[in-house]
Amino acid sequence: MGSPIRDELIILGWIQFFSLLAVPAIVFFWAAKTQQRNLRADARLWSAFAAYIVRTAFWAVLLIGVVDVVISFLRVENFLPILIGDELAMSLGRSSFRGTFILYPLFVVGAVIAFFSRGLGFIWLTLLVVIAEFMIVITRFVFSYEQVFMGDLVRFWYAGLFLFASAYSLFTEGHVRVDVLYAALSKRNKAITNTVGSLILGIPLCWVILLTGMWTIGSSLNGPILSFEVYQQGYGMYVKYLMVGFLIIFALSMLVQFVSYTLENIANFRGEPEDTPAKDEFSEILEV
Repeated sequence: MGSPIRDELIILGWIQFFSLLAVPAIVFFWAAKTQQRNLRADARLWSAFAAYIVRTAFWAVLLIGVVDVVISFLRVENFLPILIGDELAMSLGRSSFRGTFILYPLFVVGAVIAFFSRGLGFIWLTLLVVIAEFMIVITRFVFSYEQVFMGDLVRFWYAGLFLFASAYSLFTEGHVRVDVLYAALSKRNKAITNTVGSLILGIPLCWVILLTGMWTIGSSLNGPILSFEVYQQGYGMYVKYLMVGFLIIFALSMLVQFVSYTLENIANFRGEPEDTPAKDEFSEILEV
């Protein structure tokens, strides 16, 4: 006989089982409750949720980038023991401590700010990447000073810029489309093409990223995050595991936006009238 199944695996199995039952129940409840809503209203709701995910991520990478680069600078220059004492300075040199008590709470702060503010967007993060790169050039060639954390900051913000902007690019039809027949199609046929593409390619791809990367503790996305994996340089920024998490945010925001995109195209297929809301959530991301 094999070894008995551990209690935690049994509990996990029951959670997964009831989760599968809960999904169709929630869908049925939502459909019954919102019978009078048209599909475009639901599409705007999902798009607003995707926009909130993106806003949270942008505020978080801004705060984490600034705070972590300051800590890394003070650590490299050996100012931390003077400012906060040897014990806390040593703790900040451990990625698990810095991530748990400094960086992860900044994600929560970013979520709160994103709920009330829409003033940070892709343009601002692009400008920050340029400024960070410009500072590297100035300090290297003028002051002959360069540290690992300076390049880490550029990569950190640059990765966030491209991965977080993907959902907005989908919203604005900004992704590259290999167009052979699409431009000549009618609006109804375009809706069919976009719906089928989302259901067969877009949404499943996002689920593949999430499930394969987070299925077990040692999966490709869970592993680095749970172990607080960092670069081998030692005195760079402690954000490598957070950059792995960018893929989770990318897949989640794209998944939500693909749902919105699908609903919008089904509405086009059904010929629902195109109401024009005052302003969409994704457009507000670009506001100054």
